Amino acid sequence: MKPTMVARVAALLSPIALLGTALALASPVQAHGYVSGPYSRAAACKMALNTNCGGIVYEPQSLEAPKGFPLTGPMDGRIASAGTGFTELDQQTYGRWYKNNISTGPMTINWTYTAAHRTSQWSYYMTKQSWDPNAPLKRADLELVSTVGHDGSAANTKPAHSITVPANRSGYHVILAIWDVADTVNAFYNVIDVNVTPGAGDSSAPSVPSQVVGSGATSSTVDLTWAPSTDNVGVTGYTVLRDGAIVGTSATTRFTDSGLTSGRAYKYTVQANDAAGNTSAASTTVTMTTVAGVLKDTQPPTSPGGLHSMTVTESSVDLMWSASTDNVGVTSYTVLRDGVIVTQTSATNYLDSGRAPGVTYRYEVLATDAAANASTRSTPLTVTTKAVATSTGSTSTGATSTGSTSTGSTSTGSTSTSAWSSTARYRVGDLVTNAGTTYRCIQAHQGYGDPNWILAPSLWSRVS
Repeated sequence: MKPTMVARVAALLSPIALLGTALALASPVQAHGYVSGPYSRAAACKMALNTNCGGIVYEPQSLEAPKGFPLTGPMDGRIASAGTGFTELDQQTYGRWYKNNISTGPMTINWTYTAAHRTSQWSYYMTKQSWDPNAPLKRADLELVSTVGHDGSAANTKPAHSITVPANRSGYHVILAIWDVADTVNAFYNVIDVNVTPGAGDSSAPSVPSQVVGSGATSSTVDLTWAPSTDNVGVTGYTVLRDGAIVGTSATTRFTDSGLTSGRAYKYTVQANDAAGNTSAASTTVTMTTVAGVLKDTQPPTSPGGLHSMTVTESSVDLMWSASTDNVGVTSYTVLRDGVIVTQTSATNYLDSGRAPGVTYRYEVLATDAAANASTRSTPLTVTTKAVATSTGSTSTGATSTGSTSTGSTSTGSTSTSAWSSTARYRVGDLVTNAGTTYRCIQAHQGYGDPNWILAPSLWSRVS
C-alpha cells in the first residue's frame, strides 16, 4: 500500500529530530500586508519618506487589530497604529507626514501582501473636510467613502481597488484603508496621508516599463525583470499580465510567476502605476516557455514564517503563518503541537480546538510539496490558553454582574456593578468599574483580552 502524505511527513520527523529542537519562545510575528500605492504612512516610513518612525520601518505589514470598525477596532487616537506598539504612527500634525498628491474623483489603491489571507472585504474611510489635522485621529473625523467586496478567496485575487475621492475634499486629508480577513476576527488598518487637488490633479501616467526580460524558467515558474519607470510624482508599483490577464503586482522591478504548465509558452507584459491611479501603457511583450517534461523535484519548500496566534480562548488556539515558496509549488502544511502532528492543511491557518484551559502548548509548522519534500520547521510558537473565568455570586451566562440568578432573561443588562474584565461577555446596560471609574455597556460584545476596549466610546459610556 502506498504510504499517505501524513505518514511520509511523519517519517521525516524522527523522534531524535523532534527532541533536538530548541524550546525557544517566539513572539507573535505579524506578517500580512500594507497599502503600497499610494504610500501608506507605514510604507512611506519603510521608503524613508517619513522619518523617526520606530520599528514599523521593518514590518509595515503588521498593523493588525479586531475588525468591525467603527464599532470595534483600535480606539480613537490609536487608529493609525491599529492600537499596536508602533505608537509613532499616531502622532498627528499637519506637517508630520509625507503626503501623496492625489485629485478628487477615481483613485486606485494597491496593496502589497506578505500573506494573502482569505478576504471578506476592504473598506475605505476619509477624513471630513472639517477635520483638525493637528488633533489625534478619531472616528468622528472619518466617513466611509467606499467598500470593495470579496468572495472569501485570497486577497491577491483582487490586487487593485478603485475608490472615489469626494469632490468636496481639498488640501491635507487622511484615508483609512481596512482589510477584513474572512476567517479570523482581525483586520489590517493602514492610514494614507494625501494632499487633494480638486479637479484634474495628477493625470500624468508613468513611463512604459522597458527592457522586460524573462529568465530562470523551470517546468512551472518564470522570472521577470525590467527597468524602472519614471513619473512626474512617483511610481508606486507595477502590474504584471500573463496572456493579457493580471497575474500579480510588484513594488519592485522583479516578479516570479509560478504554478505554470510545463512545456508551454506564455506572453508577459508589465504596466507601471502611480499614487493617483494612473497606469502606463503595457510594455513590449516577452514570450517565455517553461521547461518541458517532468524533472525530479528534490528542492524542499522554504520554512513557513510568521507563525502566530490570532485569537486564544479557553479551548482553542487560532494559528496563522506566512505562505512558503517552492520551485514547483507547496501542496500542504503540517501543524505540530508539542512535537506531534495534529493536522495537514492547504491553508495558511488552522484552528486548534478541544484544548484544555490554562495549558501551555508549543506549535510548529512545516511545508510539503507534491514530491514529499518537507521544509524545515517554523520557529516554535508557545501559546497558553485562557484560564476558566470565575464569577462571584452569579449564575447567569450573559452578564458579568454579581447577585444575578435569572436565566433566559430579556433584560438589557445588570444593575449591579462588578470589576471590568477584558475577556468577559457584556450586555447593554451592564455596569462595571475600572481604575476607580464606573462605566455602562452601550454595545453588547465579547472581550478578547484587549486592555483598551474599556476606553472604546462605541462599547462603554462613562457614568462617574
